[in-house]
Amino acid sequence: MVEQMGGQQSQSGAGGLSTAGWNPLTKEEARVIVHKGTEYSGRGEYTNNKAEGLYICRQCNSPLYESRFKFSSGCGWPSFDDEIPGKVKRHIDADGHRVEIVCANCGGHLGHVFEGEHMTAKNIRHCVNSISMKFIPTGTIAPAMIIKPSL
Repeated sequence: MVEQMGGQQSQSGAGGLSTAGWNPLTKEEARVIVHKGTEYSGRGEYTNNKAEGLYICRQCNSPLYESRFKFSSGCGWPSFDDEIPGKVKRHIDADGHRVEIVCANCGGHLGHVFEGEHMTAKNIRHCVNSISMKFIPTGTIAPAMIIKPSL
């Protein structure tokens, strides 16, 4: 497991998708993370990543997935069959059919979750935009999670 640098702030209050107080995002990162877009299939930097480590939220550095949860689904986006407990929230997507997954800390859009596809023993697939995450290789210190204080 990757260590976290620095102490976590004790205040909570993640809510809206405002980028104020979070890591700065490029225009393309904001399109996906803040405005719930999707990156093009097969173009994400982590789709074929097989290295050991931790995937964290690009917007707030919250740990989301361990590499041991990652599997090759052939869908064109990184796929995971589990998340770090309490770090990913689910919501019914705006289309009313899919289940959106967001960072539990900052609310940043990650992708969608699908059940019943029988791709792994856990029978679940988190289909995540690479651009929504940063990969921290095992042995590297992860940046401290940003917790936005409530106003």
